[in-house]
Amino acid sequence: MEEAKDTARALVRIGYDGSVHKLFRHKNAQERFENELRVLQYLEERGCEFVPRVLGYDADKLELVTTNCGARVDRMDDEKLKSLFAELETYGVRHDDPFLRNVTYNSKTGRFCLIDFEFATILDKAAAAPPPPPKLEGPINADDFLEPEIPTRVKWSGYRDVGKIRPNNEDEFLGLAFSRQEFVYLASRGEVPINGFDYIFAVSDGMGGERSGEFASKCAVDNITRLMPQRFHLNVKNQSAGIRDCIRELFLGIHRQLTVLGASYEEGRNMGATLSLVWFIHDRFYFGHIGDSRIYFLKKGGGLEQISHDHSHVGWLRRKGELNERQARTHPRKNVLSQALGSGNQFVNPQIGELVLAPGDRLLLCTDGVMEGLWDHALEDLIRFPPNEMVGDPPATRIVKSAVAADGRDNATAVVIEMS
Repeated sequence: MEEAKDTARALVRIGYDGSVHKLFRHKNAQERFENELRVLQYLEERGCEFVPRVLGYDADKLELVTTNCGARVDRMDDEKLKSLFAELETYGVRHDDPFLRNVTYNSKTGRFCLIDFEFATILDKAAAAPPPPPKLEGPINADDFLEPEIPTRVKWSGYRDVGKIRPNNEDEFLGLAFSRQEFVYLASRGEVPINGFDYIFAVSDGMGGERSGEFASKCAVDNITRLMPQRFHLNVKNQSAGIRDCIRELFLGIHRQLTVLGASYEEGRNMGATLSLVWFIHDRFYFGHIGDSRIYFLKKGGGLEQISHDHSHVGWLRRKGELNERQARTHPRKNVLSQALGSGNQFVNPQIGELVLAPGDRLLLCTDGVMEGLWDHALEDLIRFPPNEMVGDPPATRIVKSAVAADGRDNATAVVIEMS
């Protein structure tokens, strides 16, 4: 990323996708971070189009990721400057640093914009107040806080840990948001309105000697950007079939690439990767999967359901009902895959499907290091009913930390997505 500003209060960098990454620091950093996030979310709810839009955030690192509002403005008539900040107040926000340094020009929209809202005030005092903290008495069910609406927001968290034994991390996870005009890599944690964007989340577990497994998983997730151009050439009538074709081509393309690379370099021989991917479009998600990472569906009010198939003989036996969860986990061939990207496989046939989403529904993507440490019922409990000492952690963090504490022999990665 390119550094745009480095001051005592903040480090601002521009990603190669154009997104703005602002890292708050020094005096009152947390207060300023929380205020800017709250103000921008408030303005977005009110349809203000000349301020940055929040794409993601990391509350632990005090990092805020937003859209780019263009280049800073060097000169502006005083009356025009005053009118711009006055217009902001019609949306219920007063900018408390109303100077030219906080004005940009967006060439895409052809208008002036305002930035840097760490010093700004929401004029509606009730809306400006932060939400009350949850009570810690007894188990907390996240469903209690979800209102029955048409899905309009997506919330996610991702986390990975090298574990207790492995020297390096061969797991990767990815979050993307994109439309015809914009493409953004998402932070590891965030919540945003859907607003016409597509969202993609994925996890991958690499395999191979030395560091080739690490390279293989990174190759798998990096190739997902190949989906983008195809999405917007699809006929709406045939969109479902077209999306499935996009996903299939992605998996086959990654497989070919890893196969060629594995044959070209001795240190990368037979390197491969699993890949589990979900793609949100409107009120449904499409998914693609290969290997033994997993995709779970947690319906509001329902139980946790594994919707991906473990591509192994043990997974096949379990789907046939010949093994239960305990027997599958202790089977001597549980880690022998029948399909993976690369890994010397001549042919691959990824699992592809789709499901309609409702408010309160959740998805969990995780690598096999998570399943080594946690049973399925524990995964559901950690999402729905976090223990008191983990209430402040995002769902993905709770899951990975618990899996590593219980086992930790492998890398562990999880991504949890919630619709509201």
